[in-house]
Amino acid sequence: MKKRVQRKVEPMIEVIKVTKTYPHDITALHEISLTVNKGEMCFLIGRSGAGKTTLLKLLCNMEQATRGLIEVAGQEMNLLRGRKLSQLRQQMGVAYQDFKLLPERTAAENIAISMEVSYKKPQVIRDRVCSLLDQLGLADKYDTLTGELSHGEQQRVTLARAIANSPSIILGDEPTGNLDAASTERVMRLLSNCNKAGATILIATHDETIFREGSHRVLEIADGRLEGIAAFPTTL
Repeated sequence: MKKRVQRKVEPMIEVIKVTKTYPHDITALHEISLTVNKGEMCFLIGRSGAGKTTLLKLLCNMEQATRGLIEVAGQEMNLLRGRKLSQLRQQMGVAYQDFKLLPERTAAENIAISMEVSYKKPQVIRDRVCSLLDQLGLADKYDTLTGELSHGEQQRVTLARAIANSPSIILGDEPTGNLDAASTERVMRLLSNCNKAGATILIATHDETIFREGSHRVLEIADGRLEGIAAFPTTL
C-alpha cells in the first residue's frame, strides 16, 4: 500500500505582531499576526476603518509598519529596496479600492501596463487583454478611456490589470464593492481560476456573498486587532 504524500505547507505571507501608527497617535493596526499559505485564498473582513486597507498597503510596501515583521515570499518587506523590491512587486498584483487607473489611457492600455514592463510580446499582451475583458464582461470597452467608464467598469479593469501578468500573489481591496450580482460572479470566477492555477490571494471585503458559501478562511479585523476566524452571522 502506497503511503500518502503530504504536501508541505509554505507560508507566502507572514505578519508577526505588526503595529501601524499614524501621526497624532492614531493606531490603525495593533499587534496583528497572521499567515497566508502558498496557494491559499483568504478573506479579510471588518467594518470600514477597521484596518483592512492599511494591512494591504503594508503587504505591498506602499507603507511600512511602525513595529513588527512582515515577510512576503520569504522576504522581509521593511528591508527591501530598489531592484529587490521591484522584483517582488512584479510577483504581486494589487486591485486597489481607489482604482489608480490612468484616466487618459484606454481600458486595454491600463491592463497591458504590467505585461509591457515584463517585455511580453505585443500579440501575447493583446490576447491576454482581450481574454480578461471578455471574462469580465467588458469586451466592448477595449478602446474606451477609463475616465469614461462607470465605477463598476473601472473596478473590473483594475482587477484585470492586477492579474494580467499572472502574479503569484494577488491582493484585492473590496474588488466587488461597486458591482452587481452578475459582475461579482464574473470577478470571483476569475479569482478562483487564478487561485486554482496556484496564486495566493488575500481579499479585503464587506461582501459576505463572495465567501459565505465557500470553504476558504475568513479572518476578521475589529478596531485594528485581528479577532481570528469570523463567526456568522456577522454584521459588516
